Amino acid sequence: MELLRRWGAAVGRLLARTGVIGERRLRATVDLAWPRVVTGVAIMSKRVVDLALVGVVLGSTAVAGVTVASAYWTVAKFAAIGLAGGTVSLVSQNYGGDDLDRAARVVETSVLVSVVLALPTVALYVAAAEPLVALLGADEETIRFGSAYLAVVAPGLAFEFLNLIASRTYAGVGDTVTPMTIRAGGAATNVVLSGLFVLGLGMGVVGAALGTALATALVTAVFAWGMTGRSYFGHGASPVPLSVGDHRLDRELFGEVVRVASPLAARRVAQGLVVFPLLTLAAAFGPVAVAAVGVARQVRELLNSFSWGFSIAASTLVGQALGGDDEGEAEAFGREITRLSTLVFAVVAVVVFALAEPVAGVFVEPAEVALTGAFVAVAAVSVVPMGVDGSLTGTLRGAGDTQVPFAATLVGLYLGALPVAWLGTVTALGVVGLQFAFLVETTIPMAINLHRFRTNRWKAVSRAYRPGAGD
Repeated sequence: MELLRRWGAAVGRLLARTGVIGERRLRATVDLAWPRVVTGVAIMSKRVVDLALVGVVLGSTAVAGVTVASAYWTVAKFAAIGLAGGTVSLVSQNYGGDDLDRAARVVETSVLVSVVLALPTVALYVAAAEPLVALLGADEETIRFGSAYLAVVAPGLAFEFLNLIASRTYAGVGDTVTPMTIRAGGAATNVVLSGLFVLGLGMGVVGAALGTALATALVTAVFAWGMTGRSYFGHGASPVPLSVGDHRLDRELFGEVVRVASPLAARRVAQGLVVFPLLTLAAAFGPVAVAAVGVARQVRELLNSFSWGFSIAASTLVGQALGGDDEGEAEAFGREITRLSTLVFAVVAVVVFALAEPVAGVFVEPAEVALTGAFVAVAAVSVVPMGVDGSLTGTLRGAGDTQVPFAATLVGLYLGALPVAWLGTVTALGVVGLQFAFLVETTIPMAINLHRFRTNRWKAVSRAYRPGAGD
């Protein structure tokens, strides 16, 4: 442990001397970021494990089916992430301004909105699983596997909405260790249950889905304890607890949550929805191409777990600095966290690029490794601008400036990635068009959000959301 501390201190000094990030800000960032990184790895590994299990047992067509079904899960989850992003923005600013009561009411409002959004989504997915999966034009086997997975996993979404609000609430008050512990425990449970159901009981894609749904519900039950102000063996009680009595709607806060969260949710939903036409285009090249796209995107999301840490650290530290009216400190945090994320993602991308084919071999049969490996390699490169954009978006989100990241995502996805992917189906580019779309999808939003950060307009936006702004 002592050796690890010395090594960490040496790295911190090196980063400070090279102008990447100051030691004090590095400590604050790492304290918040590392639990979120672990949480991200744990959560994203659930879908990766599901894909790997069904791929080993049932082959690439089952992987394609789970990929299509996961697109529906993802678009709903991304809406929840957007709502949770609004939560962390408002909680961090009110907590930084010492208004704990108002921060708690933000959380209560977010929970209410989550329930209203989640329940009809779950009902739709359960009732219409087969026609929804069939919309993407997949073959009959893919539809069978995908619809079975979606119908069983869908109820877990209601719990996932609540889990995200709880996790971001803790992050907004500077505690990322508690949600890390809970979410990582849930991920481990998911692996055990899915492995038991798929490998032990032979339940196939239904077993993978059931393991995910049950583990997600368990996480909600554990979060409920701390979110109502009770501690876990002396630690982890939320300082902005949910009330179990008075649940009157605060219309002013409801408006703020909707204003801040709507662009974030719309941005995330746009990111989720683009997968549908991409998978439809991939289906033109057969289920192996669909599986390759699905595997590559899941690998990229797993690598993007580092952004979970950097983005939430930027939102929290920038939001708290702005809540304390220190705009210079907020800008320094945003700038230096972005530099650090650039360095980290560059290293990660090089490693995964070099191991692309072995990684692909975990999910698909030997004859399909070359194609899937090529997609994984491109995904590894594209994760660099994706990670940098995560830090920039986190900074803007901490200020409550959420409209520009939304617009940047729309441009990157729908005016960039989709047209490029479509060209692959009508020209000699073929699947290379799909691969190039991975790069376009992440590079354009990064460039737009970087420009927005440099204008400093986000500071002015934040002044409308700080404690006492409406007095």
